[in-house]
Amino acid sequence: MNFDVRSANLEAVNSLTKYPSIPTYHQLGERGRLTEAVSEFAGPVIGTEKIDGSNARIVSLPDGNWLLGSREELLCAKGDLIGNPAQGIVAALREFADGLAPVTDCVRVHYVELFGGKVTAGSKQYTGHQAVGYRMFDMVVIEDYEALLARPVAELAAWREAGNQPFLPEEELLAAAARDGLDVTPRLFTVDAAELPRDLEKTSAFLADHLPRTRSALDEAGDGKPEGIVLRTPTRSMIAKARFEDYDRTLRRKR
Repeated sequence: MNFDVRSANLEAVNSLTKYPSIPTYHQLGERGRLTEAVSEFAGPVIGTEKIDGSNARIVSLPDGNWLLGSREELLCAKGDLIGNPAQGIVAALREFADGLAPVTDCVRVHYVELFGGKVTAGSKQYTGHQAVGYRMFDMVVIEDYEALLARPVAELAAWREAGNQPFLPEEELLAAAARDGLDVTPRLFTVDAAELPRDLEKTSAFLADHLPRTRSALDEAGDGKPEGIVLRTPTRSMIAKARFEDYDRTLRRKR
Protein backbone atom coordinates (compact mmCIF):
# COMPACT_ATOMS: atom_id res chain seq x y z
CA MET A 1 0.00 0.00 0.00
CA ASN A 2 1.01 3.61 -0.46
CA PHE A 3 1.20 5.43 2.87
CA ASP A 4 -0.88 8.61 3.15
CA VAL A 5 -0.94 10.49 6.43
CA ARG A 6 -4.46 11.80 5.66
CA SER A 7 -5.93 8.30 5.67
CA ALA A 8 -3.53 6.61 8.09
CA ASN A 9 -4.57 5.33 11.50
CA LEU A 10 -2.83 8.02 13.53
CA GLU A 11 -3.55 6.21 16.79
CA ALA A 12 -1.49 3.32 15.46
CA VAL A 13 1.24 5.65 14.19
CA ASN A 14 1.36 7.25 17.64
CA SER A 15 1.70 3.88 19.38
CA LEU A 16 4.29 2.63 16.89
CA THR A 17 6.54 5.64 17.45
CA LYS A 18 6.20 6.31 21.18
CA TYR A 19 9.37 6.03 23.22
CA PRO A 20 9.27 2.95 25.46
CA SER A 21 9.62 2.84 29.21
CA ILE A 22 13.23 2.57 30.37
CA PRO A 23 14.02 0.58 33.54
CA THR A 24 16.10 1.97 36.37
CA TYR A 25 19.58 0.48 36.89
CA HIS A 26 18.63 -0.57 40.43
CA GLN A 27 15.06 -1.79 40.35
CA LEU A 28 12.38 0.29 42.01
CA GLY A 29 10.65 -1.15 45.03
CA GLU A 30 7.97 0.11 47.40
CA ARG A 31 7.41 3.85 47.78
CA GLY A 32 9.95 4.67 45.11
CA ARG A 33 12.88 3.14 46.95
CA LEU A 34 15.58 1.39 44.98
CA THR A 35 16.26 -2.26 45.71
CA GLU A 36 19.58 -4.10 45.58
CA ALA A 37 18.61 -5.85 42.31
CA VAL A 38 20.38 -4.37 39.28
CA SER A 39 19.83 -4.44 35.52
CA GLU A 40 22.34 -6.91 34.13
CA PHE A 41 24.73 -5.65 31.44
CA ALA A 42 27.41 -7.52 29.52
CA GLY A 43 30.35 -6.22 27.50
CA PRO A 44 30.99 -2.51 26.94
CA VAL A 45 28.56 -0.02 28.49
CA ILE A 46 28.22 3.59 27.35
CA GLY A 47 27.22 6.26 29.86
CA THR A 48 25.33 9.31 28.59
CA GLU A 49 23.88 12.26 30.45
CA LYS A 50 20.18 12.01 31.29
CA ILE A 51 18.76 15.50 30.78
CA ASP A 52 15.78 16.76 32.77
CA GLY A 53 13.49 17.89 29.97
CA SER A 54 10.57 16.81 27.84
CA ASN A 55 10.77 13.72 25.65
CA ALA A 56 9.84 14.79 22.10
CA ARG A 57 9.83 13.05 18.71
CA ILE A 58 10.04 13.98 15.06
CA VAL A 59 8.30 11.29 13.02
CA SER A 60 9.25 11.25 9.32
CA LEU A 61 6.69 9.39 7.22
CA PRO A 62 7.04 7.57 3.88
CA ASP A 63 4.81 10.06 2.04
CA GLY A 64 7.21 12.93 2.78
CA ASN A 65 5.19 14.31 5.68
CA TRP A 66 6.25 14.60 9.28
CA LEU A 67 4.61 14.63 12.70
CA LEU A 68 5.80 16.20 15.95
CA GLY A 69 4.90 14.57 19.22
CA SER A 70 5.44 14.54 22.94
CA ARG A 71 6.08 11.24 24.66
CA GLU A 72 2.34 10.46 24.80
CA GLU A 73 0.61 12.26 21.92
CA LEU A 74 1.03 13.68 18.45
CA LEU A 75 0.98 17.49 18.44
CA CYS A 76 1.41 18.75 14.89
CA ALA A 77 1.74 17.64 11.25
CA LYS A 78 3.63 19.19 8.37
CA GLY A 79 1.57 22.03 6.91
CA ASP A 80 -0.53 22.63 10.02
CA LEU A 81 -1.04 26.33 10.66
CA ILE A 82 -1.65 25.74 14.36
CA GLY A 83 -0.07 23.04 16.50
CA ASN A 84 -0.68 21.93 20.07
CA PRO A 85 1.53 24.27 22.15
CA ALA A 86 2.18 21.67 24.86
CA GLN A 87 5.65 22.01 26.41
CA GLY A 88 6.81 24.23 23.55
CA ILE A 89 7.68 21.20 21.42
CA VAL A 90 6.14 22.41 18.17
CA ALA A 91 7.62 25.90 18.46
CA ALA A 92 11.08 24.48 19.12
CA LEU A 93 11.14 21.67 16.55
CA ARG A 94 8.99 22.72 13.59
CA GLU A 95 11.83 24.43 11.71
CA PHE A 96 14.15 21.47 12.27
CA ALA A 97 11.50 19.03 11.03
CA ASP A 98 10.95 21.12 7.89
CA GLY A 99 14.66 20.96 7.11
CA LEU A 100 15.03 17.19 7.41
CA ALA A 101 15.59 15.09 4.31
CA PRO A 102 12.36 13.12 3.74
CA VAL A 103 12.10 9.32 3.76
CA THR A 104 10.24 7.21 1.21
CA ASP A 105 10.50 3.60 2.35
CA CYS A 106 10.37 3.68 6.16
CA VAL A 107 9.14 5.46 9.26
CA ARG A 108 12.04 7.29 10.93
CA VAL A 109 11.84 8.81 14.39
CA HIS A 110 14.29 11.24 15.96
CA TYR A 111 13.88 11.16 19.75
CA VAL A 112 15.12 14.36 21.39
CA GLU A 113 15.12 15.83 24.87
CA LEU A 114 13.77 19.38 24.86
CA PHE A 115 15.01 21.31 27.88
CA GLY A 116 15.51 24.76 29.35
CA GLY A 117 13.00 27.59 29.08
CA LYS A 118 9.96 26.65 31.16
CA VAL A 119 9.89 23.03 29.99
CA THR A 120 10.29 21.40 33.43
CA ALA A 121 11.01 22.40 37.01
CA GLY A 122 14.60 21.36 36.34
CA SER A 123 15.09 23.91 33.56
CA LYS A 124 16.96 26.25 35.92
CA GLN A 125 19.77 23.71 36.09
CA TYR A 126 20.61 24.38 32.43
CA THR A 127 19.84 28.06 31.97
CA GLY A 128 19.43 31.26 33.91
CA HIS A 129 17.98 33.12 30.93
CA GLN A 130 15.21 30.72 29.83
CA ALA A 131 17.19 29.50 26.83
CA VAL A 132 15.76 26.39 25.14
CA GLY A 133 17.72 23.56 23.56
CA TYR A 134 17.32 19.97 22.43
CA ARG A 135 19.61 16.97 22.05
CA MET A 136 18.97 13.66 20.35
CA PHE A 137 19.19 10.51 22.45
CA ASP A 138 17.77 7.80 20.17
CA MET A 139 16.45 7.03 16.70
CA VAL A 140 14.42 4.23 15.12
CA VAL A 141 14.12 3.36 11.44
CA ILE A 142 11.09 1.10 10.88
CA GLU A 143 11.06 -0.56 7.47
CA ASP A 144 8.18 -3.02 8.05
CA TYR A 145 5.78 -0.23 9.04
CA GLU A 146 2.95 -1.48 6.80
CA ALA A 147 2.60 -4.81 8.61
CA LEU A 148 3.03 -3.18 12.01
CA LEU A 149 0.42 -0.47 11.39
CA ALA A 150 -2.09 -3.17 10.45
CA ARG A 151 -1.91 -4.54 14.00
CA PRO A 152 -4.35 -3.52 16.77
CA VAL A 153 -3.10 -0.57 18.81
CA ALA A 154 -2.93 -2.62 22.03
CA GLU A 155 -0.77 -5.20 20.26
CA LEU A 156 1.52 -2.45 18.99
CA ALA A 157 1.91 -1.10 22.51
CA ALA A 158 2.91 -4.55 23.80
CA TRP A 159 5.36 -4.93 20.88
CA ARG A 160 6.91 -1.57 21.72
CA GLU A 161 7.22 -2.16 25.46
CA ALA A 162 8.81 -5.57 24.81
CA GLY A 163 11.76 -3.75 23.25
CA ASN A 164 11.07 -4.57 19.59
CA GLN A 165 11.54 -1.11 18.09
CA PRO A 166 14.62 -1.13 15.79
CA PHE A 167 16.80 1.49 17.48
CA LEU A 168 20.03 2.46 15.79
CA PRO A 169 23.24 1.18 17.40
CA GLU A 170 25.68 3.76 18.74
CA GLU A 171 27.85 4.30 15.66
CA GLU A 172 24.85 4.65 13.35
CA LEU A 173 23.11 6.95 15.84
CA LEU A 174 26.12 9.28 15.98
CA ALA A 175 26.40 9.25 12.18
CA ALA A 176 22.71 10.10 11.80
CA ALA A 177 23.02 12.96 14.30
CA ALA A 178 26.00 14.38 12.38
CA ARG A 179 24.14 14.03 9.09
CA ASP A 180 21.09 15.86 10.42
CA GLY A 181 23.01 18.53 12.33
CA LEU A 182 21.94 17.44 15.79
CA ASP A 183 23.84 17.35 19.06
CA VAL A 184 23.45 14.12 21.01
CA THR A 185 23.18 13.78 24.76
CA PRO A 186 26.73 14.02 26.16
CA ARG A 187 28.75 10.80 26.08
CA LEU A 188 30.47 10.46 29.47
CA PHE A 189 32.35 7.16 29.43
CA THR A 190 32.59 3.63 28.12
CA VAL A 191 33.36 0.91 30.65
CA ASP A 192 33.14 -2.86 30.80
CA ALA A 193 29.98 -4.09 32.49
CA ALA A 194 32.11 -5.73 35.19
CA GLU A 195 33.21 -2.25 36.28
CA LEU A 196 29.67 -1.05 37.02
CA PRO A 197 28.98 -0.85 40.77
CA ARG A 198 26.19 -3.01 42.16
CA ASP A 199 25.98 -1.51 45.65
CA LEU A 200 23.59 1.43 46.11
CA GLU A 201 26.11 3.69 47.86
CA LYS A 202 28.87 2.88 45.37
CA THR A 203 26.53 3.59 42.47
CA SER A 204 25.62 6.95 43.98
CA ALA A 205 29.33 7.78 44.23
CA PHE A 206 29.89 6.48 40.68
CA LEU A 207 27.28 8.94 39.36
CA ALA A 208 28.83 11.84 41.25
CA ASP A 209 32.32 10.98 40.00
CA HIS A 210 31.31 10.77 36.34
CA LEU A 211 28.82 13.66 36.25
CA PRO A 212 29.46 16.19 39.03
CA ARG A 213 27.85 18.94 36.94
CA THR A 214 25.66 18.92 33.86
CA ARG A 215 27.42 18.94 30.51
CA SER A 216 24.31 20.24 28.77
CA ALA A 217 24.21 23.80 30.11
CA LEU A 218 22.63 26.30 27.72
CA ASP A 219 24.32 29.26 29.39
CA GLU A 220 26.58 29.98 32.34
CA ALA A 221 23.74 31.15 34.59
CA GLY A 222 22.15 27.73 35.20
CA ASP A 223 22.53 25.98 38.55
CA GLY A 224 24.23 23.01 36.90
CA LYS A 225 22.83 20.09 38.91
CA PRO A 226 22.53 17.01 36.64
CA GLU A 227 19.59 14.59 36.63
CA GLY A 228 21.44 11.33 36.08
CA ILE A 229 23.12 8.93 33.69
CA VAL A 230 21.72 6.54 31.10
CA LEU A 231 23.61 3.26 30.70
CA ARG A 232 23.39 1.53 27.32
CA THR A 233 25.18 -1.13 25.30
CA PRO A 234 26.59 -0.07 21.90
CA THR A 235 23.83 -2.04 20.14
CA ARG A 236 21.20 -0.65 22.54
CA SER A 237 20.14 -4.20 23.36
CA MET A 238 20.22 -3.15 27.03
CA ILE A 239 19.47 0.26 28.49
CA ALA A 240 18.78 1.57 32.00
CA LYS A 241 18.70 4.90 33.80
CA ALA A 242 20.24 5.98 37.08
CA ARG A 243 18.96 9.23 38.61
CA PHE A 244 20.68 11.09 41.43
CA GLU A 245 17.33 11.77 43.09
CA ASP A 246 16.45 8.07 43.34
CA TYR A 247 19.74 7.21 45.06
CA ASP A 248 19.61 10.23 47.38
CA ARG A 249 16.06 9.38 48.47
CA THR A 250 16.79 5.69 48.99
CA LEU A 251 20.00 6.23 50.93
CA ARG A 252 18.42 8.88 53.20
CA ARG A 253 15.75 6.38 54.20
CA LYS A 254 18.34 3.69 54.91
CA ARG A 255 20.28 5.86 57.37
